[in-house]
Amino acid sequence: MKKGRLGEILDSFKNLKVAVVGDMMLDDYLIGNVDRISPEAPVPVVSVKEERFVLGGAANVVNNLSTLGATTFCFGVIGDDFDGDRLIREFEKKSIETMGVVRSTSRPTIVKRRIIGGNQQLLRLDWEDSRAISEDLEKSLLKHIEAKIKELDAIILSDYDKGVLTPNVVKRIISLCKENNIIVTVDPKPKNAMNYIGATSMTPNRKEAIECLGKTNFDSIIEIGQELKEKLQLDNLLLTRSEEGMSLFQGEEIINIPTYAKEVFDVTGAGDTVISVFTMALASGVKIEEAAKIANTAAGVVVGKMGTSIVTKDEIIEFYNTIYKD
Repeated sequence: MKKGRLGEILDSFKNLKVAVVGDMMLDDYLIGNVDRISPEAPVPVVSVKEERFVLGGAANVVNNLSTLGATTFCFGVIGDDFDGDRLIREFEKKSIETMGVVRSTSRPTIVKRRIIGGNQQLLRLDWEDSRAISEDLEKSLLKHIEAKIKELDAIILSDYDKGVLTPNVVKRIISLCKENNIIVTVDPKPKNAMNYIGATSMTPNRKEAIECLGKTNFDSIIEIGQELKEKLQLDNLLLTRSEEGMSLFQGEEIINIPTYAKEVFDVTGAGDTVISVFTMALASGVKIEEAAKIANTAAGVVVGKMGTSIVTKDEIIEFYNTIYKD
């Protein structure tokens, strides 16, 4: 891929309509300094200097898509509460369609609050109900998706195992995508692997891929990818391997892509970036190897950032030009 072509591909993302279905969350950060130990208990005292929140979980996938220009739709279940209001306002500020977000009085909005002292995470507090959503919530969610399906170029299933992507929901979405010739990609939770049969693609890391197969170990990365792709009847599989890069399984072909990163500072949200960029590139019609290379580049940028992060078009182009010399 010529360097100038990368800009054209990224520019084409603005013509796409992509939906994310999954577990929408808020990531809260309390950031401060630690100068002493509490006299009440052997714990550090954090003098809070900053409080901020960012879109997390499946909402971070939404954020990545929107930042790179795609018209983005989100589908999920959140609480009818203050944090749910914050989440919706953040989506609306970014012009993200929220009609598919169902509010529930029986479930809280998922919040993960991190206490950071001296650039080190000291504690995380979670508010969540990870039980499967009710049948009524399933029906409501699917009704919104069915109403929008013909407008979409791709759907991403972002599974954090917090109850939204039930077997009924996932199987119906994959069926709708097949009927309408729409790309459907999955960022999986291994325990739910068999729900994803028939998806277009999946982007697990090595550990997730092994667990999806119900194994404890595998000597060959080739065996991992080939068996998982065949078992789930996927068109292709992009397996991420941390410092060893990525392996792309397409038909009988296996393409290994080396990893690149400016500096690995925090891997939080890297998987969200990979599936976002990979899916948009596929939907824009590029060769699958090109899509994987662009996703690999985006991941190399985002792991150099603190916390749940996104990547911009200019960052991808700048970093791509330093690692691919063609």
